[in-house]
Amino acid sequence: MGVEEQRAGKFYVERDVLDELCLDQVARRRTHSTTPPLKERVKDSLRCSMPKLKRSVLSTLPVLSWLPRYSVRDNGLGDLISGISVGIMHLPQGMAYALLASVPPVFGLYTSFYPVLVYCILGTSRHISIGTFAVISIMIGSVTERLAPDSDFTFLNGTNGTAVLDVTARDAYRVQIAASTTVLSGLFQVLLGMVRFGFVVTYLSEPLVRGYTTGAATHVVISQLKYIFGIHPARFSGPLSQVYILIDICRHLPETNIGTLVVSLVALVVLIVVKELNSCYEKKLPLPIPIELIVIVAATLISYYGNLNSQYDVAVVGEIPRGLKSPSLPDVSLWGTVVGDAFAVAIVGYAINISLGKTFGLKHGYKVDSNQELVALGLSNTVGGFFQCYSVTSSMSRSLIQESTGGRTQVAGVVSSVIVLITVLQLGTLFGELPKAVLSCIVFVNLKGMFKQYLDIPALWKSNTVDLLVWLVTLVCTILLNLDLGLAASIAFSLLTVIFRTQLPRYSILGQVPGTELYLDTDTYEEAKEIPGITIFRSSTTVYYTNAELYMDALQKKSGIDVGKLLTRKKKRDAKQKRKDKKEEKKAKKQNGVNGHLPNSTVYPEDKVDVEKGSHDLKENRTDITLTDRPTNGQVNWAYEQQWTGLDLGSETGSHGDDAITQTSSTVGEEKRGRSSDTHTIILDLSTASFVDTVTVIMLNNIFRDYREIDIDIYLAGCQVCVVEQLCRASFFSESIPKSRLFTTVHDAVLHSLQVQGASDVPIYECALDMACTTKM
Repeated sequence: MGVEEQRAGKFYVERDVLDELCLDQVARRRTHSTTPPLKERVKDSLRCSMPKLKRSVLSTLPVLSWLPRYSVRDNGLGDLISGISVGIMHLPQGMAYALLASVPPVFGLYTSFYPVLVYCILGTSRHISIGTFAVISIMIGSVTERLAPDSDFTFLNGTNGTAVLDVTARDAYRVQIAASTTVLSGLFQVLLGMVRFGFVVTYLSEPLVRGYTTGAATHVVISQLKYIFGIHPARFSGPLSQVYILIDICRHLPETNIGTLVVSLVALVVLIVVKELNSCYEKKLPLPIPIELIVIVAATLISYYGNLNSQYDVAVVGEIPRGLKSPSLPDVSLWGTVVGDAFAVAIVGYAINISLGKTFGLKHGYKVDSNQELVALGLSNTVGGFFQCYSVTSSMSRSLIQESTGGRTQVAGVVSSVIVLITVLQLGTLFGELPKAVLSCIVFVNLKGMFKQYLDIPALWKSNTVDLLVWLVTLVCTILLNLDLGLAASIAFSLLTVIFRTQLPRYSILGQVPGTELYLDTDTYEEAKEIPGITIFRSSTTVYYTNAELYMDALQKKSGIDVGKLLTRKKKRDAKQKRKDKKEEKKAKKQNGVNGHLPNSTVYPEDKVDVEKGSHDLKENRTDITLTDRPTNGQVNWAYEQQWTGLDLGSETGSHGDDAITQTSSTVGEEKRGRSSDTHTIILDLSTASFVDTVTVIMLNNIFRDYREIDIDIYLAGCQVCVVEQLCRASFFSESIPKSRLFTTVHDAVLHSLQVQGASDVPIYECALDMACTTKM
């Protein structure tokens, strides 16, 4: 071993070898559980008291816990500036993302108002900004366009026979579809939150979420290209629809509207340049330049005074109604059609929301309740759906602005809602001449953060190739199979990787580091030496029904002991011995007439032992080397014998037999990698197991039974308490497998085995000199 530069110290332990029975006595195992019975827990949950009622109310309505203690002096100015900044961002993003949802832009403003107010009352995160988000918007847009395509609202003009699209009827039905989907997804989130199902998001790993949002960003880009070029491609749905849309867009590129393209390029250049300046001078600027709002105002003025719509056929937003919509009931008849999409929106929206919320919570030192967040987001969507809003979640860009500009509480969200409300009531009609291409450019620029996630590929390649595979498969499935099927396929693949990793763990043979009680993988550590006669086997993961058979196969392969062949050979020899005994008995009866009878009618053949030895050597034309000088309690160690009788040496004689023996010894040496061939004990290290199922219990029973037949002792070591309890409940321990076969550590099992087998025949390391387990480090 290498020389250590600094030694942390030494410790000395002297104790008895502990199996499970001794451990129960020494550690005084509890005879009863400290967890209250189920009946008592149910009674306690139903019992009502004032403190418990107060806690329930405050957890359900978090606003009651922070609003009474709100300090205007400490937080007021920061929340005001932050709210105004975020509100200004809500205006362009709300209208732009409404195009992704395939609804009129004004409904994006509604979505930036109602849900934000609801979340301020029910949410537990102080820094995230709830509202429109590109990924959720495109998921809603895929539903609205699928159920309300343009072809359903196109009719022929009776005058000239041309096709006319009824935009008003189409948009009204799409709003109805978006609202119904939003209400249903909100109900899913509320129900999951009420049954404390917030952990469901844990099945969406970070590589999966990032790959999914990157794939969704690709959908967003493809969906906005028609506004950038001013063309009208056909609509496709189902798997590979994005590929077909992209091909159709390329086919329509000769029809590009030059005016629309010029507006798009100018807006893109201005937005990108100013946003880069905001990033470079972030610390010097008191507030980021609201370039999105400036571009919208400038584009609206240019479009209005330049008559871009009438002269150059540049598509504009159109009339924006003043005021708010009255609430209306969603179309419940659509729920059966959109249930899958609604559930996908609910899960993805919550995953994005809780990841951002927990990030800011850890940064600023407060707790974000995952279940309450699920309820808060669900009620935000449900209430918003009644006011013709579509699904919302938190936005990374707005949340960062809210935090960086001094926002400390949910009051910043209230201020941003007031800004949106003023715009809807008084200023909304002024944006009727805003080109749609400008809104698409705003969407493009805000996707920068999502496309930077492509940098995950080299990072994951270096750190974890399985996570990289999940990321890439999620990206490809999302792009090719669309957002709903892509999410389902990605989750299924991610879970399969977990199953495959448990099915293909790393199996190790452990050796002792001399002078310590440490047992490490002999393939990894050069100083880890195997103890002669003892094989210590460990799996890197829990053994359960999917990998139980693989565990047994790996045990036989690693230990070099083929139990099946040994048992078959033993049965053949037992049968052969019985036939031999019968033959000797018949021979004795024949000799009875020659040698006479004794008074007790028992025949004693002359030189029986010599006859048996001679007949055995003559009749068996083979050279079996069976070394059994080690004490084996009067039995043959069949595992040891296997390594010398595995080859048929009797077919050749003389020098051929010697050559075969030499070859066999060489092969065995290679397979064993230097291990002693006289294996008398196998120790199964179960320290990595977190549970055992029925299949595992049966497998362990079979291991004990089979190896007992070939005179090899099996011990278990390192089981956690929960595993021991499960083994007891499964009636694993019995007279043939007592609890004394289970040891606290691998070292205890090794010392016990050495003591049973006799330590004089094996090398004893310093830490095993005393059978009372004196360990030195």
